[in-house]
Amino acid sequence: MGWEWWQAAGLMIGMVVGLMALSVPVAFAFLIANLIGAYIFMGGFIGMTQLVANAGDAVASFVLVTVPMFILMGNIFFHSGIALKIIETLDRSMRKAPGRLSYISVLAGTIFAALSGSNMANTAMMGSLLIPEMQRRRYSPSMSMGPILGSGGLALLIPPSTLAVLLGSIAQINIGALLLAGLLPGLVLAMLYAGTIWIQVRLNPEAAPAYDVEPAPWSERLLMISIYILPMSLVVFCVVGFILLGLSTPTEAAAFGVLAVLFLSACYGRLNWKMILLALEGTLKVTVMVFFIILASKTFSQVLAFSGATGGIIRWATSFQLGKYEMLLLMFLVLLLLGMFVDAISIMLLTIPIFFPIAATLGVEPVWFALVMLLAIEMSATTPPFGLLLFVMQGVAPRGTRYIQIVKSALPYLACDAVLLAVLMLFPALALWLPGIPF
Repeated sequence: MGWEWWQAAGLMIGMVVGLMALSVPVAFAFLIANLIGAYIFMGGFIGMTQLVANAGDAVASFVLVTVPMFILMGNIFFHSGIALKIIETLDRSMRKAPGRLSYISVLAGTIFAALSGSNMANTAMMGSLLIPEMQRRRYSPSMSMGPILGSGGLALLIPPSTLAVLLGSIAQINIGALLLAGLLPGLVLAMLYAGTIWIQVRLNPEAAPAYDVEPAPWSERLLMISIYILPMSLVVFCVVGFILLGLSTPTEAAAFGVLAVLFLSACYGRLNWKMILLALEGTLKVTVMVFFIILASKTFSQVLAFSGATGGIIRWATSFQLGKYEMLLLMFLVLLLLGMFVDAISIMLLTIPIFFPIAATLGVEPVWFALVMLLAIEMSATTPPFGLLLFVMQGVAPRGTRYIQIVKSALPYLACDAVLLAVLMLFPALALWLPGIPF
């Protein structure tokens, strides 16, 4: 039988939803749906064989080397104790306040975003470091997991961003300009997250109770910041600076970032074989998880594309005669919808060839539009039902945490993302001012 695009989309998405409702793990739900879809839409067992052959190509791209490199950076920070020292410095620098650990998670997430480049690694690392202490301090799930989910996604905007590098490469736009464009919006988003915490604490003080903290002298605070915060700029320079100066490719810059982290670990006297082995083990576990999700999602997107569902969705979404901002909003919603079901790389491969020409005809600045795409992908990672960061959080959350609790904790921070989108629409200079400065 001939399948309409909406029938194919309904079947594929329905299978995934149904399998998850039966408590099948998300990656396996996608893989089972992929095999059934390949059998139906790609010619029976021949299609299934081809899908399996394509699965290896999904994670064999050289540009994906940046992912384990950035994850390794985060693991070295964690296992060397530098990440703990950063959090301890932030903790000692803040006075007693309701929700102080939630504020610290946003501050730490902003710093780690500039050091890891991976939203999954950022979320997993902060969840492992902060949630146990938050649980001990009787923080509600919304005040513990929510800020981490939000600030974990900052890694897509604040340079160095793995996906920004990939998007710039695929769209053939200035990667350095795109990396710089995300800095100010990322910092604004972090401030919106902090404001959200302030409002939540005022509405429900019991959700994040204050506790006694011995204030550190100003001299001690400045010393700790000088020792454990400022040197982190070396890592940022090795990643972002090397790309901007044309000294290395993004993949090579990621490797230089790892070397910079190892150098700092040695300076702090924390470089040893045990730490390296633990960091490599942690990197392997997270990388396998991330690549397995990418494999499942990318093969899912291949079946959707082969069945005509993806093309039909995009054609339907772009068939309306709309104004500039209405069309931009519609493209944003399409990106958000696709992001709930397929991985970010597949989204970019599917939509960039269509969306960027449309944006050009609308007179939209390509770097600004690329940043809006990154914001949409960042939002989709925490958008239910299939946001990837939601599942990463479920992996590091305390035993017994329900998925609906994770979803509810993410909603206020998704609202902050929507506010940033409105600000970027009204004030494009927020993203374009910094790249426009001549160096």
